[in-house]
Order: sequence, then structure tokens, then C-alpha cells
Amino acid sequence: MRETMAVRFYKRMALTMVLIMALVLTGCAGLPSATGPGSVEHSKAAVGSDLKVHFIDVGQGDSTLIEKDGHFMLIDAGERDQGQGVVSYLKKQGVGKLDYVIGTHPHSDHIGGLETVIKAFDVKKVIMPEKAHTTKQYERLLDAIEEKGLKITLPEPGTSYELGEAAFQIIAPNGKYGNELNNWSVGIRLDYGKNSFVLCGDAEKKAESDMLANGLSLKADVLKLSHHGSSTSSSREFIQRVNPKYAIVSSGKNNDYGHPHKEVLELMKEKNIQVFRTDQLGTIVAVSDGTEITFPGIKGGAESSEEVPSETVPETGSEGKEGERVTQEQEYVINTKTHKFHRPSCSSVSSIKAENRSTFNGSREKLVEDGYDACKICKP
Repeated sequence: MRETMAVRFYKRMALTMVLIMALVLTGCAGLPSATGPGSVEHSKAAVGSDLKVHFIDVGQGDSTLIEKDGHFMLIDAGERDQGQGVVSYLKKQGVGKLDYVIGTHPHSDHIGGLETVIKAFDVKKVIMPEKAHTTKQYERLLDAIEEKGLKITLPEPGTSYELGEAAFQIIAPNGKYGNELNNWSVGIRLDYGKNSFVLCGDAEKKAESDMLANGLSLKADVLKLSHHGSSTSSSREFIQRVNPKYAIVSSGKNNDYGHPHKEVLELMKEKNIQVFRTDQLGTIVAVSDGTEITFPGIKGGAESSEEVPSETVPETGSEGKEGERVTQEQEYVINTKTHKFHRPSCSSVSSIKAENRSTFNGSREKLVEDGYDACKICKP
């Protein structure tokens, strides 16, 4: 089994290197540019429309749809079991093809559903960080990319792309982060008229510090709080630089991690930043006319907006409240020597020897049933 995993890993690494070499050989010719005409075909019927940013409710995960002038981009798609729900939501919004798909980093709650999305739509460009992973979700995503004849574009900070009359600039990652997968997150600053949005996946404080140092503008009206509102992210310095009016938290109801964390919410309150949460409101849609940003369907942050269709069902013995999603497959790292399990983002993972490390995709309850215990950091 270990030999098979190794073979599959190096197969994936070889594919990634081929894609990288292809990118180097072809250069940047034909890439859409925020400062030039680019190669994106504009939809004349939709030119002049508002910019819409859909923070899709995928439970404990991330997925964001951005649309402008008949052009669409998707950032992440939640866990694998949320993929079909995301596809259904996109089709309901009139998505026929995606100009861009961004997989911020290899964690399953971000890229798990992208395999389904890529198979369902015509995709023009896939942007992912230069960080391989050995999980089944990541391998399936690479297979889907390969099957569609797509190339992976690596995120280069400072590079800009057009999306209709809007544009976005890559602002992260700015370094090499080893096994700290969250810090490899692709970050972007989206601009339309006088309005801006910053979205940085699960970037933690180290990656935020590097963004502060890279000299690129981070000022935005709306910030999607990284890592689902975890205290590992949203440093005071980063929040001060972005200085948003609104903050979005994408997290699941009653999640095991306690997201969003109290410290982050207190900082938002201190800075007078209005917080909208998918665990309370469902899918959140921000609309910009280039001057002002509104949130249709939300009055005072208390009313729920439209929810994404879900293909998941409650676990056995659970009644399942309306609109609630139960994630059936989670990724954990197991230390076979200590019989402890860890979230992939846990700081202890990097210290586990390769011969004692394995990956598990399933429920937390199943791990406990099999005799494993959460490490101290990863306990609810």
C-alpha cells in the first residue's frame, strides 16, 4: 500500500513538473491582463453589469463565485461531497463556462469539490500553488485537470488578470512554506471601480506578514477572513492594512474547530467591521456597482440569503436542521505510533516521521471508534 501511494505521488509530481515546464516555455503570451485587452472574450449583452461575489455556503469549507459582465471565476469548492451542490448553484447563476478556477491550497475543504466542477464546466484557466499533496482528493483533482487538457498556472504575486470590466491581482503566496499548507494559499485582491475585495484562502499569520512586506496594495472594502475566522489568521497588522468595512466568515454550523474564534470576532468589533457568516446566513452575495457595496437579502446581518443546493444527508441518528450540511468526509493525518489524529493544519503534523504518518478520509467519530484520539491541539 505504501509503495502504491509512492508511485501515485511521483506520478502526480511528474505531471505537475510537466505543467510547470509547459508554462515556462509558453511564457505569459495569451494570458488575460488587467492592464491590456487580454484574450478573454467579452459578453456584450452583460457589459456594464454589477460585480457580484457569492460566498457560497458549503458548510465547513470555502467556495466563492465571482461574476462580472458575463464572465465567471470560482475560488475553491468545499469538500468533495459539496461539489455537486456547487455545480448546481453555478448553473442556477447562469454559469456556462469559467474563465478562472483557483484552488487556493490542497486541503480537502477547499479543493475537494473542484474535481466535480472542472468536469462539469468548460474551464479556461486553473490557478494553483506550487505545492503537491498525496491525498485522494488532490490526486482526483489533478486527474480531472489532465483529462480536460488544462494546464496549471502558478500564482505569481503582482500578476493581474481581467474579469470583464473588473480585474484581480495575485497577492499570495510570497514564499516557500514547507508542509504549512495553509500558508501556500493563493490570495487575490479583486477590484471594480472604487471597490475592492481581498480573499486569501486559509493564509495564516506568517503568510499575512509576507503579504504586508510584498509592497502590493491590500486595502479592501470586503475581506474574507482567512482560515474560516481562525485565530491562526487575521493578525492585527494585517487587518489594519486591509482596513475593511465588511468581513465574511465561511464556516459550518457547530463545527469542531470553534470557527470563527472569539479573538477574531472581538478584533472585528474593536475595528467596527461588520461580520457576515455563512453558518448563520447561508450563502452571502455582495454586489458592487463600482462605488457602493450592498448585500441583497440581508437586513442588519440577521436574515439568511439564498442557500446552495446540497447533495449531502444527515448522519445516522441526526435529525438534521433545515439548511444544515453534514460533512461526511474529512481529511485527518494519523500518527500510527502514538495513535493520535491531527487536522492537516495542525502544527504537530510536520514533526511526524514519514513511516508513522498516514492520511485518513472519513468522520472524526470513525477515528475515535477505531481507537484513535485527537491530539491536544485538535480537540474540539
